[in-house]
This record gives sequence, C-alpha cells and structure tokens, in this order.
Amino acid sequence: MELLEYQVKEWFRTIGIPVLPSQKIDHPTDLKRLKIRYPIVLKSQVHAGERAKAGGVRFAETTIDAIAAAQNIFNLPILGELPEVLLAEAKYNAEQEFFLAVVLDTAVCRPILLGCKEADIDWESAGKKMQHVVVEQEFSPFYARRLALKMGLQGALMQTVSKIVEKMYQLFIEKDLDLVEINPLGVDASGQVMALNGSVSVNERAIARHPDIVEMARKTANRHSSAEFNKRLSEWDAVELHGKIGILGNGTGSVLATLDLVVNAGGKPGICLNLRHAFPTDTLPSTFRDRLDKALDILAVDKSIQVILINFLGSVPQSEEVTEVIANFVQHNKNEAKTQTLRSNGNKSRRETNLPRLVVRLAGSEFNAARKYLTTLKVPSDASIVVVENLDEAVTQAVNLAKATAHRRF
Repeated sequence: MELLEYQVKEWFRTIGIPVLPSQKIDHPTDLKRLKIRYPIVLKSQVHAGERAKAGGVRFAETTIDAIAAAQNIFNLPILGELPEVLLAEAKYNAEQEFFLAVVLDTAVCRPILLGCKEADIDWESAGKKMQHVVVEQEFSPFYARRLALKMGLQGALMQTVSKIVEKMYQLFIEKDLDLVEINPLGVDASGQVMALNGSVSVNERAIARHPDIVEMARKTANRHSSAEFNKRLSEWDAVELHGKIGILGNGTGSVLATLDLVVNAGGKPGICLNLRHAFPTDTLPSTFRDRLDKALDILAVDKSIQVILINFLGSVPQSEEVTEVIANFVQHNKNEAKTQTLRSNGNKSRRETNLPRLVVRLAGSEFNAARKYLTTLKVPSDASIVVVENLDEAVTQAVNLAKATAHRRF
C-alpha cells in the first residue's frame, strides 16, 4: 500500500525528520484560513508520479492565486486519478538536492540504505551514482554514517544526513515498511536540511498489526464505493483509465511498464490490475488463481475493453493453474459466441460481439508448457488469443487488435 505525500509528511514530522510547514487542503476555500506564510506551493495528492509535468504542482504568491490554482488542480486528473486533497506547503529554495531511501531487498532478505547526491537521477545510470549499504546485522548509527561518507558528505552535513537516515530506518522498522524514500532531500544556503518529498510503501502482509494503517487502508478502499464497479476495483491494486486495452500483471512495476509501452505504441490503456496481492482490507484469503479469475470477469463485463493484455513474469505461483483459468475463460467466451450466433440465426453481420481479445505474454521457463497449450486452444473468430514471450510483441499485437476491432465496429 502506497501512502500519499501528506500522510508521509505526517509520519516524518512525528518521528523527527525535518519537513516544511504544511497544511492539508480539502477544498479551495480552505486556503482562506491558511496558517502558512506566502509564497506557497500547492501539490496534487495522487499516487501517480510526474505531478509537476502534468500541472499538479503550482506556486502561489497570494490567497487569490492559491484558490485559483487549487481549483485547477482539483479538476486535473493525473493518470486517471483526481486528487481528493491537496497539500499546501511553504516554498523552499534548495541549493542541493539528495536522494535517500531504505528499502527491503528481497534478494538478500535484508534492509538496504540507498543514497545519491543527485535527486533527479536517471535510473539507467543509477548503478554508477547510487551508493548503498546493506544492514547485515542489528542496526546502529554506524550504517547511516557509512552511507553518508560513501555519498561524499563531510562535517555537519554528514552528521545531519546520517541522523535523517537513522530516523528513516526507525520508521521502516516500526511500521513494517517495504520502502521509505526521501526524494528530494533539500539543502538551502544556510545548510538547513528538509525532506521536500517522500514516499512510503507499507508491507501489505503486516497492515493488520498497525491499527492506524488499517484505518488508512479502509479510507482508501471506501473512496471508490459510490458505484458497484468502483467498489470491486477498490479491492485491487488498480489504475482505472478509459481506454480499450485492459492490462493484468503480477507486480506494480510490470503493470506500469506495460501501461507505458501501450501508450508509446499508440494504444489506449483501460483498467490495469496488479494481481500480486489482494487489497489489504480484503477479509477473505485469496490465491493468485482467484484474483486472475475475478480480474478477467471484471474486464469482460466492461464493454469498453476490447483487448485484455496479460503480462506475467516467471514468478507466478501455481503457473499450471494460471493456464487453466485462461483456458476456462476462453472456453466460456467460445460458448457465449456460439449462443450469440444461434440467436442471430447465424447471421454474422447482425452479431454485435463484446467478447474481448486476449493477448497473453508469459515469460520464463516455467511457462513453456503453458504457452504450448494455450496456442492449441480452439477459439471463435471474434475471441482470438495470441500467446507470445516477448513483451514488445505482445504490446504491438494488443494495440493492433484494439484498432482492428474499433475499425470493424464503426
């Protein structure tokens, strides 16, 4: 579960990480009672990145300017998400900006401290610039100082950054987190250090141990309870857009990467679901098979979805059951298509099909048998299934199928 920036800043302030004076804004008129001195910055509180480029971060010098900017931001969707609150924060002039993070490395099963003297880092070259320290034993200030020294910091700045890393690690342990990130950590002309933005990722399996986080999760789930469809989506790690290509993946990274590739290829993503974990407020246990079955049903009943793009890497539990679910879904569509044909007396020109096409990308040796089996499935002409191993090829196929379906209907 990802927290919004204003929630992260509240945690930072409580544990002693320096943050700017700020105030949550629920409505533009709240700015008439602002307790922060101008100039200020208004930030859209959404989970999507690149807020500044999308227009979700704006500066204001006066109350009138701030209210006008807030009205625009409240009505600005970023990757399909509208903010329910904004964060008003004091303006800060940083002369230096750093990146700091504490992350759980699943490969070594240990926390890792990360630091870089650049905040806006190019992740393709991060290996050369990013410093890291593995917390191999019980944590001590030694690990934080070691990271600061590896970053090339000295004197008072080294001590200050070390203390912040210690606080980040304390928060990481106390809240059972997968990630604590400060990006950027600003340093002004006087040497004052401030966490200007932060990210927190909560380990979903540990949420039940923290009543305050459980309440956050409930509120997040209830935001979309106004309609039955959104209520179903609120149980998932999901992005709801309005395109024709639904995306299913087994990890946040793979889902977002697939979404970006679809957009770059000229396609329009629709509902995107991450099936790796059930939503933390889900009271019933679920398997990956259950989530895949439900996700396919959700996309199938949405008449705007013309293609379902499945992107699974080789870390899916019970891969043979994944094959079974996809095969059952295809067989169900086959029977539905046959029923529609009979009802229209076999006249295909009269038949208006809403059956989604399937593009399945299965990567990894454990899916070898699954790929061979799925390619042998017999499907109706209006419910094709394409099985590939290469993601770029899968995206191209999905975009082409969506365009072909649109041309055929109009």
